[in-house]
Amino acid sequence: MWDYTDKVNEYFRNPHNAGKVENPDGEGQVGSLACGDALKLMFKLDDEGRISEAKFQTFGCASAIASSSALTDMIIGKTIEEAEQLTNKDIVDYLGGLPKQKVHCSVMGREALEAAIYNYRTGKKWDKQVEGEVICHCFGVTDKEIEQVVRENDVTTVEELTNACKAGGGCGNCIPDLESMIQRFSAEGVAEETGAARPMTNLQKIHLIEEVIDREIRPALRQDGGDLELVDVDGDTVKVRFRGACSGCVVSAITLKDVVEARLKDNVSPDVVVEEVK
Repeated sequence: MWDYTDKVNEYFRNPHNAGKVENPDGEGQVGSLACGDALKLMFKLDDEGRISEAKFQTFGCASAIASSSALTDMIIGKTIEEAEQLTNKDIVDYLGGLPKQKVHCSVMGREALEAAIYNYRTGKKWDKQVEGEVICHCFGVTDKEIEQVVRENDVTTVEELTNACKAGGGCGNCIPDLESMIQRFSAEGVAEETGAARPMTNLQKIHLIEEVIDREIRPALRQDGGDLELVDVDGDTVKVRFRGACSGCVVSAITLKDVVEARLKDNVSPDVVVEEVK
């Protein structure tokens, strides 16, 4: 039995604004029945551009119902610009807290709001995969979503990330990538606040370098029949070996510095130096 606050229990037992808005100005749907959670959020604006009506339909647990219901109360009376400033932490705080395993319900609410606002502004259905690369294929979680969840919720472990957005909760193949991303995004947050990034361990650095190679570098090389192998990491020195068409290519030295080293400097550390191993 989950330890719910009185406010969560009240919103679950007596949900506000459940149902459907006729001819909504914005409508967004997130989640899926296959994953166990699905939410549709709809809103209508008044003549002054404020949300005058908001309703939801959800298939989910008590936390999903309470989070969705609370969200509709929170956005009614707000402009679109004010509503889009809400985070999942705002929903959690409004409810007086959620069990850590249920934080993802508040994230789903925030995503549904983003989807509805996107629909209002563009007239199109929101596809979060357009906004980023899918990292957790079991639950369709993108790198952009992971970054937002890590930054907004001060996530430091994969377990916390899974609780917030389900990433890593399936087959587990993405866990090394998630660990690297958590380290990177949390370190960047520390750098923004203190001016000094949290140092990575060598293992974390290797995971991050492998992730950048897989995401940023290898696809471009493979388009021309080439590939890249990570050989070793010694401090800030990264040793790689070209494969396929890139091996012995007359422009491989340029590719090494302008593509491989440049991408790793941008995504790992400005101090990275890449060397080719023949």
